[in-house]
Amino acid sequence: MLLIRHGQSEFNVVYSVTRVDPGIRDPLLTETGRAQAREAASALTGEGLARLIASPYTRALETAEIIAEILDLPITVDARVGERAAFACDIGSPLAQLRARWPRLTLDHLEEVWWPEHEESETALDRRCEGFRSAMALAPDWASAGVVTHWGFIRSLTGLTVPNGAVLRIDPTRRETPPIPLLMPAPRPTPAAAAPPP
Repeated sequence: MLLIRHGQSEFNVVYSVTRVDPGIRDPLLTETGRAQAREAASALTGEGLARLIASPYTRALETAEIIAEILDLPITVDARVGERAAFACDIGSPLAQLRARWPRLTLDHLEEVWWPEHEESETALDRRCEGFRSAMALAPDWASAGVVTHWGFIRSLTGLTVPNGAVLRIDPTRRETPPIPLLMPAPRPTPAAAAPPP
């Protein structure tokens, strides 16, 4: 199974400098984020990917859309691989807005408000991630599935904190097997990032 962290979002570009929540709900990708999605698609070429599972957050769907277009892959949307609602960026877009933006995606299984109402505890996040890992371990095609997800979800599954655009291969049937990084982008400077973050 391949874990893909979404590309840089409008939230990430501010928060990485200020370490203050800028209050941007369900942010879009930046130009850098779109470039990172294209780089992830290049890293995934030849990896035997057959489908993408994406979080319903806009930054993840935009990342998945770019990768899917380049590699000609279907996308399934799954709220289980979403973020833990620790920041304003983790307030999602209502189902009606997602349907208007991505009319070809199957979204009937989502509630109108599908994101967590309150911040998830680390224990609850770990439980959700473990449930997803266990379900994927039973899927016959887990080795050819890509999951476009978030920092917190990847950290819970792997113990790693990864940058935007990172790609890792994991074996969901063997929790003890360390992840294999396929792409680990270096942080990119942004116009707002004249000084390093605190």
